[in-house]
Amino acid sequence: MYALQYEITLPGDYDMEIIRKRVAAGGHLLDDRAGLGLKAYVIRERGIDGSPVNQYAPFYLWNDTGAMAHFLVGGGGFQNIVRDFGLPAARHWTGLACHAGPARTAPPRAASRRVTSLLPGADPDGTGLGLSALIEQEAEHLRRLSTREGVHTAALAVDPHHWQLLRFLVWADSSAPDEEATERYRVLHLSAPGLDDLPERQGR
Repeated sequence: MYALQYEITLPGDYDMEIIRKRVAAGGHLLDDRAGLGLKAYVIRERGIDGSPVNQYAPFYLWNDTGAMAHFLVGGGGFQNIVRDFGLPAARHWTGLACHAGPARTAPPRAASRRVTSLLPGADPDGTGLGLSALIEQEAEHLRRLSTREGVHTAALAVDPHHWQLLRFLVWADSSAPDEEATERYRVLHLSAPGLDDLPERQGR
């Protein structure tokens, strides 16, 4: 499993209805994409849920890295983003865990993201195993979070370049009641052709 997200930050006076219409017209195109676990078409709007910016920031969980590569550089869809917005940085993370929540069958309406640094303090006792212990703690925390009412899907992933940990939750509620979130989004559409195939835990 791989997580992928690109953030397109838009002018402060940008009409976000343009993005809503874009997703309404084309969001269904990935509803049956082979290799895709889910794509959450998410936005942030300036002044709403504490957001300082207008932003279109689709988030993906891929089951197949070949399918992800085709999407990004093989003419599989990302060319439309490049055409309309230029070439954004596409951040990606190695997936660690993914859990279905009690609201898995409900239409998602919000999402929350938490990005934190694993440095310093990844090896407090000098054994080299501190990182593994920290990931286990975070994975267990994610499992507990995934049982909260309103959670649709909860995912955990790591960026081993910058050593950052990503937690992403999709919610059925109209707002994301995640007290630890660093960003909150509204979900315009969810494509989830391979949702049930996403692994609960990686590396086991």
